[in-house]
Amino acid sequence: MFRTTGTLRQLQIFEVAASCCSYTRTAEQLDLSRPAVSMQMQQLEQELGLSLFERQGRSLALTDAGRELLRHARAILAQVRTAEDALSTLHGSTRGQLHLGVVSTAHYFAPLLMTAFRRRHPQVRLKLSVHRREQVLALLGEHKLDLAIAGYPPSDAEVEAVSFARHPHCIVAPPDHPLAGQRAIPWEALRDEPFIFREAGSATRQFLEHLLQSHALQVHVSIELDGNETVKQAVMAGMGISFLSAHAFQLELRTGALTVLDVVDMPKSIDWCVLHRRDTLPAGVTALFRDYVLSEGAALTRCETAAPPR
Repeated sequence: MFRTTGTLRQLQIFEVAASCCSYTRTAEQLDLSRPAVSMQMQQLEQELGLSLFERQGRSLALTDAGRELLRHARAILAQVRTAEDALSTLHGSTRGQLHLGVVSTAHYFAPLLMTAFRRRHPQVRLKLSVHRREQVLALLGEHKLDLAIAGYPPSDAEVEAVSFARHPHCIVAPPDHPLAGQRAIPWEALRDEPFIFREAGSATRQFLEHLLQSHALQVHVSIELDGNETVKQAVMAGMGISFLSAHAFQLELRTGALTVLDVVDMPKSIDWCVLHRRDTLPAGVTALFRDYVLSEGAALTRCETAAPPR
């Protein structure tokens, strides 16, 4: 068993070096000299009695000890930031930084949430990252995000999820589609329609496959595309119909570039959730933003699922 005497500053430098895989880029990012970074890491390794990095060509790679320390270092630094944010609120001024991660569909409303929050707390610094769900959960687990917005996570994910808004999905088509304007369209009428599917593994794709299975319906998949924007363009170009989050097509719905088909029992909704790590209780800015999303998020994320009357 070894005794750790590394300073908090050494852990901060180590975390950046582990992320950059380069002492030179670490020095540039932290405004230090490269020798200063190298010296700090050598001291940390001497204190631990273990090597944290190994050279692989021109890059650095973490050793097993380095990977283990990185996991703890990120947790420690996250707790320090949380403590700093919490203490700032005791002085009557809300300061600090929040790094929010969202799945791709949530990026249609996340800036609105962040802007509304900043109006109440103008001294808070906000950062937004957009990734697929698996990466959002991984980054949250690695303490690289403070909070996340996504659907309900898998049951084995080490995160707490609280729903704050409904997330409607619709069957969309080009405005001149033969089914456009018809009422109470049965699912069976979609059997021979060319369907544009989202990529395998996407939450939207999984939701649609669940609905098709519940209706014992097998449809004709004309093409599989990656991302909401690509799917929308394909629908508007007349390549087929598709199943999309309503957040993704609000502008196109208002301008008449696409239409929502009035399919029986549609739209279907799942929940939007705000997520945080189970091992970290939100405090300071993180807690403020989480509470804001829970109280105001439903109103700020409301969207239309039918075209406005003309």
